[in-house]
Amino acid sequence: MESARPGGRFVTLEGIDGVGKSTQLECASRFLKRRGIAHVVTREPGGTRLGEAVRALLLDERELDVAPMSQLLLVFAARAQHLEEVVRPALDAGRWVVCDRFTDATYAYQGEGAGVGFDAVARVERLVQGALRPDLTILLDAPVEVGLRRTEGRAPFSDRFESLDFSGKQRIREAYLRLHELDPERIRLVDASLSIARVGAAVEDALRGFIESSDPDPRARGTGDGARRRCGP
Repeated sequence: MESARPGGRFVTLEGIDGVGKSTQLECASRFLKRRGIAHVVTREPGGTRLGEAVRALLLDERELDVAPMSQLLLVFAARAQHLEEVVRPALDAGRWVVCDRFTDATYAYQGEGAGVGFDAVARVERLVQGALRPDLTILLDAPVEVGLRRTEGRAPFSDRFESLDFSGKQRIREAYLRLHELDPERIRLVDASLSIARVGAAVEDALRGFIESSDPDPRARGTGDGARRRCGP
């Protein structure tokens, strides 16, 4: 993992559709603000003009047939630009980066879901990212049935991945759980089938534990009632 970034930390949120990533991304950002930790919030694919164009191509243009290997290369092209424009400059400046999805999603969606395999993803990952990996990944996990129930009524489907069938989404969930088993120290599992408030509390606990175990600056740990407020309604 790259280390020449004093104070900067890279946090990602992952999970299948319907686990509440957008809500918990906001929760994480509010928590960091209360701690006085400067950070940027971003997403993948996206975060740059090029990344957003790739996002529209991959997700919104569902009638366009994009071969699995083409998906992989497009995702990493967007990621290379994202790293150049957003992620590395923020980390080098000592800011945290909180990202909605990163390369774990590529392993799950393209590696397993689209069938290109983990080895292919790993080869391109090394080329594009070098040694850079997230410092902390919060994996919001819930059964596929829960995700489907929560996304019910989103019509029409907003992207090609939301429209996958049950078995496709199950393969993606299992890929995420496999990644957690391979790297449990970095990837913290959170039960996303619980209420928004309880999931938010678990996200905050994961962030708090990470800060207290890894940040040498006690100012980043925060004090007072504001630092202990929970996310959720």
